[in-house]
Amino acid sequence: MDTVDTLAPDTPLADQSLGQIAVALPGATALFRRLKLDFCCGGQVSLRAAAEARGLDLPALLAELAKLERDDTAPAESQPGALIDHILQRYHQVHREQLPELIRMARRVQAVHRDHPQVPVGLAEHLETMEVELLEHMAKEETVLFPMIKAGPPPFVVHPIGVMRNEHLQHGEALERLMALTQDATPPDGACNTWRALYAGIAQLSDDLIQHIHLENNLLFPQFEPASAAAAGCGCSGH
Repeated sequence: MDTVDTLAPDTPLADQSLGQIAVALPGATALFRRLKLDFCCGGQVSLRAAAEARGLDLPALLAELAKLERDDTAPAESQPGALIDHILQRYHQVHREQLPELIRMARRVQAVHRDHPQVPVGLAEHLETMEVELLEHMAKEETVLFPMIKAGPPPFVVHPIGVMRNEHLQHGEALERLMALTQDATPPDGACNTWRALYAGIAQLSDDLIQHIHLENNLLFPQFEPASAAAAGCGCSGH
């Protein structure tokens, strides 16, 4: 089992182990699972060797892994349309990819390690609740608020923005619960690669959701509401 949580900068990705990649690159686990590459018990095998053993196209596999790298550069505040497009691609799309895989791994960790004193009891269920709430929230933005803003927001746009701000507070509370369940996304000593990859993915989800809410609360929404409403905050407490 690997014990390194970061990629070696001087070693080609193809020569690093499946376990290292799974933990250091959230999202890789879904790809490995689809290709039947064992990153947990067989995580010490290099990507190159694993691809060769299964007859996989290594350059194509590396290209798919490269797509998991995220571009966090947001457009200028004065371009609401471009900022919305960035939020949709960088956060809405990514949340939809993140949560099902995290839920799957959480179920596995809870089942396989149910007797471990630090097993995160209730984690899968909490992630499922977060997924439902986030999907509903994003659907409201995509079908109502964002098209309204892009079309030239009417005076009553402050009301749907207020609804989104309130839901952001609920997301912040859900993140606090998520961090409590996972000891701030810190796996126990000796945790398997699946457990470590799960917590690495949860850490990324937390960072992504906080940044997502920040862009909306502090950059996008204040352009269309009174200054007093913009001072409400995001409720994430920096977690």
